[in-house]
Amino acid sequence: MMRFAIAAGGTGGHLFPGLAVAEVLHSLGHEVMVLTSEKHIDAVATEGRAEFRIERLPGVGLPRGISLATFRFMGRFAKGVVHCRSLFADFQPAAVLGMGGFTSTAPIIAGRLRGVPVFVHESNAIPGKANRLNARLAGGLLIGFKECAARIPKVACTLTGTPVRKALRDGHVSKAEARARFGLQPERPTILVMGGSQGATGINMAMMEAAVQMRDNVAQYIHVTGAADEPTVRAFYAKAGISAWTGAFLHSMQDAYCAADLAVVRSGAASLTELAYFGLPSILIPYPYAAEDHQTLNARIFSDAGAGVLLPERDATAERLCGAISGILNETAQRNKMSAVCTQLSTNDAAERVAQVLIAAAKGRRP
Repeated sequence: MMRFAIAAGGTGGHLFPGLAVAEVLHSLGHEVMVLTSEKHIDAVATEGRAEFRIERLPGVGLPRGISLATFRFMGRFAKGVVHCRSLFADFQPAAVLGMGGFTSTAPIIAGRLRGVPVFVHESNAIPGKANRLNARLAGGLLIGFKECAARIPKVACTLTGTPVRKALRDGHVSKAEARARFGLQPERPTILVMGGSQGATGINMAMMEAAVQMRDNVAQYIHVTGAADEPTVRAFYAKAGISAWTGAFLHSMQDAYCAADLAVVRSGAASLTELAYFGLPSILIPYPYAAEDHQTLNARIFSDAGAGVLLPERDATAERLCGAISGILNETAQRNKMSAVCTQLSTNDAAERVAQVLIAAAKGRRP
């Protein structure tokens, strides 16, 4: 038995793949400490995960330019490193994995100071500023897309894919059963709408307009809204008389993927990985303010392959959405082809690959 620390907080795109690796390590008999941020989404997503030791780290988003906020950032960051060193002195991890963002940086530095193997995972096709730094501090960069390696040429990269949680991998059920779990009709075309783990107002508003225009298509919806928009979206579907399940957050995403014929989603790497695992065709609306526009490149990989349709948010009008949705739902052969291509983009054993990298490195330093 060994112990491993995984820093995976701040967004679902960091947290969920990190939990997937933690699940594999735990299944092999190892102990895992999962370090998350203080955000509410991290607390919700890790609720009840008693098999891991969960520790919260202070948020340390890097401000732009030099200002008073920069000095506050430096102070919180230094405090985070000291806190991680204290946690690691007690837990004594054999290796440390950072899943991205500045939430990973303090644990990576603390791991380096202890002299244990340290790795970083980058899910996106373009590494962010934090992971460009993290990768140089660590012993190597594990990547979800092969396109990432060209973006950081001076760092040793290993293609692992992006891990998928056990609940999703074990959660395949029939469309009829999955739809019943949401109180939806078993035979009606179903559209999954979500803007990432915290929702997306732009997608929510556009889809409500599109749903009204598409009423004749008798589609039904699973709409994961994020906390801010959930009351508005729920009230809209009820008033419009449109069949839908709405929620701010959904733990059982495997049911949503199984129930849906099509997804309208952001193009964060974790979401794309899960779409690929379930072979779900998609309309991809990248978050326009993502660092270096990395969500657009993520989406382009899927759209170029024929697994999804790329629709920039500035073009995501109700009319454009209606056309794209109808084109996919009404063409069974095209939808099946998109599904098959999507499945080919999946790396089903990514969590095992990452776990084995950590285990091998940890064993390599043992006497």
